[in-house]
Amino acid sequence: MSESKEKKVFDIVCPVCSSILWIDPCTGTVVRKERKAVKKKTSFDSLLLKEKKKKDETDRRFTATSEMEKERRKKAMDMYEKAFRKIDKD
Repeated sequence: MSESKEKKVFDIVCPVCSSILWIDPCTGTVVRKERKAVKKKTSFDSLLLKEKKKKDETDRRFTATSEMEKERRKKAMDMYEKAFRKIDKD
């Protein structure tokens, strides 16, 4: 292919198989096709382990967020009480 023709060729990723197709817009033909590497199949046990880790991480984040919210409420209540005492003194 000459350089001018090569510049006109464009590539598309197939939404079904994720292959890359190089298409000549003048003729509409596929000039080149490159298949994406197939992912290695994982076992059911490894998928379960992965999902358990995700769940544990989500639970940990939820607990940490809950603790932070409790601390924030406690600080807000302390600030409220401090401000209320200051008003009583004045």
